[in-house]
Amino acid sequence: MIKTVHVSHIGRVRSVNEDSAWIRNLDTGYILGIVADGMGGHLAGDTASRLAVETLVQDLATLEPGLSHASLSAALSDAILHANEVIFRTASTDDKYHNMGTTVVAALLNDAEGVIGHIGDSRAYKIAGKEVFQLTEDHTLVNELYKNGQISKEDVSHHPRRNVLTRALGTDAEVKVDMDAVRLEEGEVLLLCSDGLSNLVSNEQIIQVAGNLDLPLEDRADRLLQLALLAGGDDNITVALFEPQQQDAPQVETGCES
Repeated sequence: MIKTVHVSHIGRVRSVNEDSAWIRNLDTGYILGIVADGMGGHLAGDTASRLAVETLVQDLATLEPGLSHASLSAALSDAILHANEVIFRTASTDDKYHNMGTTVVAALLNDAEGVIGHIGDSRAYKIAGKEVFQLTEDHTLVNELYKNGQISKEDVSHHPRRNVLTRALGTDAEVKVDMDAVRLEEGEVLLLCSDGLSNLVSNEQIIQVAGNLDLPLEDRADRLLQLALLAGGDDNITVALFEPQQQDAPQVETGCES
């Protein structure tokens, strides 16, 4: 049993929420969670993230039960590549969507284990005890500069071009999807988020809030969102949490958007 919750907020600066999120227990028994952070302007970013979510949900909603890890990984990767085609084609045929794109981070779980597919700088974290593990690697210019030794780790969060992506969904005809395995033990939490959270909320704060098992999962998601708002809220903020439950605990999916 996995309990899930997601919240999204426009933030304090933007006029439109270009983030899209979707989490459900599929009828076939899998759990699918998606966070997408659109870019390209008022209509375009919102449209790109929405198309990403809609395509993934459509492609994955009818998966056969009991698929192997390799089959789950292939299915999620194929769905993300299909979303890339849909967004790129839409942008190519309508001027108002020119150059639109989106990040995507998606988890497809069979109970407490599964796969994460990822493009861009939305992130997946696993919180285990007093530690947080970033499961995805940002596809950004500053991350490339850091890996090449051109800037320090301290420079990454303050670099003037920290939001420049090197890879996004829908901006090119072909794209590479990063795939990672994930497994959750009891007491661990999976977090998917847009950079409106990760740019403003520290790893220590994530551990303190998401790892506080005494708080209801809904309260933890809301507190993370509030921390990003208190830190300035200069971008849209989306938070999705997944937590294994004991078998006799009821599973409830909740979500809200403002």
